[in-house]
Amino acid sequence: MSLDAARRVLEIEADSVRRQIDNLGPGFLAAIEAIETTRGRLCLTGIGKSGLIAEKIAATLASTGTPAYFLHAGEASHGDLGMLMPGDVVLALSYSGETPEVVRLLEFARLREIRTIAMAGFPESSVARAADIFVSVAIPREACPLNLAPTASTTAMLAMGDALAMSLSVQRGFRPEDFALLHPAGSLGRRFLKVRDLMRTGDRIPQVSIAAPMTEAIHEMSRKMMGVTAVVEPGGGLKGVISDGDLRRMLEKDLAELGKTAGNCCRLNPRTISADEFAFGALETMRASRITSLFVLAADGRLEGALHMHDLLSAGIH
Repeated sequence: MSLDAARRVLEIEADSVRRQIDNLGPGFLAAIEAIETTRGRLCLTGIGKSGLIAEKIAATLASTGTPAYFLHAGEASHGDLGMLMPGDVVLALSYSGETPEVVRLLEFARLREIRTIAMAGFPESSVARAADIFVSVAIPREACPLNLAPTASTTAMLAMGDALAMSLSVQRGFRPEDFALLHPAGSLGRRFLKVRDLMRTGDRIPQVSIAAPMTEAIHEMSRKMMGVTAVVEPGGGLKGVISDGDLRRMLEKDLAELGKTAGNCCRLNPRTISADEFAFGALETMRASRITSLFVLAADGRLEGALHMHDLLSAGIH
């Protein structure tokens, strides 16, 4: 019985989200245009469950390139209206459209010539009529068995808010680099770290010249503890690499190889990466190639850095 009730709730909510596709239209496009062209910020407002959804939508917008904040409709008339500035746009959420606090906030905004958008379930409601632009989030019924508790309606508003945020993000040309700047901490921020943020540079790069004896290459590998060394040409270009695996195979083949230079013994055309690539991409390359290190090359082919799998894992890239 409990599972049947749960399935029914999810079916109703899923259907409510699908129905929002039909609610897209001139109102949605007008809302996009108003938000994109404003010289201020987007103020999200609501009360009760709609207020909680408005807070989440504001957070999503702010994290995807649209300056947004939340203003509690109930607190607005008790001093918080000072948060609303000329040039802002107001997006008010109220499914019933009959929330007095929201209507009063919209009326205040109109007096200050601030553009307003209503997201509601009924076009003839007080909230819808008080706003300049109306975005419908109409649904057939709530998922509540009594058709009373805000359930499917708040899900519909959340989905429409996500559609609004993502449409604005696309319109603004929001890039992964922009996302990374707004999410410097946590797993999301770590995912957008660049190779240059983690790579070893300067004296930390294991490298020897093409003319260096193999004994020097072995010493360099041991000293820098990456299990590999780059072999560089006089101009700083990467000729090849020597790994501990290469060294083992060399010794098994002929001990006389140790008498050669690093340039004679190095493995040519190693896998490399650019400093501007994402760190998680470097980890994927290492795993796919079954290697533990990558050398970083500048645009002109010069050796710029080195990256070990431990550097990535220590930074939380996995």
